[in-house]
Amino acid sequence: MGTSATANGGVSFWYSTIGLPTPRRPLDGSAEADVCIVGGGYTGLWTAYYLKKADPGLRVTVLEQRFCGYGASGRNGGWLYNGFAGRGVFARRYGKPGAIAMQQAMNGAVDEVIAVCAAEGIDADIAKGGMMEVARTPAQLERLGAYVENEHSFGETGLELLSPTEAAARIDVDGALGACWTPHGARIQPAKLVVGLARVVESMGVSVYESTTVTEIVPGSSSALAKAVTDRGTVSARFVLRATEGFTSALRGERRSWLPMNSSMVVTEPLPAAFWEAVGWSGRETLGDMAHAYMYAQRTADDRIALGGRGVPYRFGSRTDNDGLTAQKTVDQLRAILEDFFPAAAGARIDHAWSGVLGVPRDWCSTVELDPATGLGLAGGYVGSGVTTTNLAARTLRDLVLGEDTGLTALPWVNHRVRRWEPEPLRWIGVHGMYAAYHAADRQERGGRATTSPIARVADVVSGRH
Repeated sequence: MGTSATANGGVSFWYSTIGLPTPRRPLDGSAEADVCIVGGGYTGLWTAYYLKKADPGLRVTVLEQRFCGYGASGRNGGWLYNGFAGRGVFARRYGKPGAIAMQQAMNGAVDEVIAVCAAEGIDADIAKGGMMEVARTPAQLERLGAYVENEHSFGETGLELLSPTEAAARIDVDGALGACWTPHGARIQPAKLVVGLARVVESMGVSVYESTTVTEIVPGSSSALAKAVTDRGTVSARFVLRATEGFTSALRGERRSWLPMNSSMVVTEPLPAAFWEAVGWSGRETLGDMAHAYMYAQRTADDRIALGGRGVPYRFGSRTDNDGLTAQKTVDQLRAILEDFFPAAAGARIDHAWSGVLGVPRDWCSTVELDPATGLGLAGGYVGSGVTTTNLAARTLRDLVLGEDTGLTALPWVNHRVRRWEPEPLRWIGVHGMYAAYHAADRQERGGRATTSPIARVADVVSGRH
């Protein structure tokens, strides 16, 4: 195991393995379309894909300020799984049957992504090994049991509670007191998926313009088309769909709509066969934990561990990062988590570190919206669970644009409205205070507390997460 310098930024490790995509042409003057999609990540590309599949004659345009997959779609942890943001809120506000229907739709979306990739020849290193979450303190173990019971109440019968021995047989995480596993999860290589999707939609006739910054989205009316105003011209369309996730705050009037939350990752060098023989992980499960400031990880196709967590959660004024550059303090924190979970990886080189932003609504609920009167729509606020949720959102937007009443358009996240975030400096203080509380709660629980720290319970209520 080597000691060479860690690559930092460069968008993500995922791109370092395949190379950054060759830039597509920017918009050249004003244009018109039936549907204009702002944002060339998973949401935008999946939406373009399903719209063209449903109606090949539709004129669909995608506008992207850098290149397709520059944001979270090319930087995430590669968790194609069935979790989505806001299920508890949806159940309380709209009734449990609707939340259960949404959960079932998410379960199906995992397999939908896998099926489309197979049909379209997108090789994204997909391995459907399910998702495993471990508990490593008594308080986490208590939460794990409550979590599994709650999941079963939403019809998640495939979720299994694992004893320490059963958990170690899957992935031998040091100090694990128990775990759970669900089959509704797969590991992917995120950049390969988004690059493949962009190739497919362009081959279907979608106009994809990169290096084109949308500054404002203007509603339409009965006598005027909606507009996406860019630095290179204006696209007018019957529908303009916002798919900008963590970069939404840069649009005029959207500074307080969704908060751009930072998440950071590191990836080790390829680990030797002896490590994997000791640790297992042969099923390629995605791995998480029950901590308040949780981690997420995967075993990559070339036998590395890619591991992420929050680091610096938020930049003042909703600023976003510069090509994924990550503070050394965050890299050190993530290495410490890696070595804590897997002591045998203590000598492993960290080959790459990077960061990205995800979109967080004030109530932590993902949403899909479309207003036929103005022609404006949106999808996002995935709070880090977007790899699968984007696919479901895109199929829902397709049905809304085409004016079809379907099971998808009846799901409770459709046209769910949330209040705006507080102005600065309140949101900076609030977010940093929330994560300081979660870290303090985790430290308290590692000290032997048997039940969930009251600090975390208060933080959950104040943040709006529960």
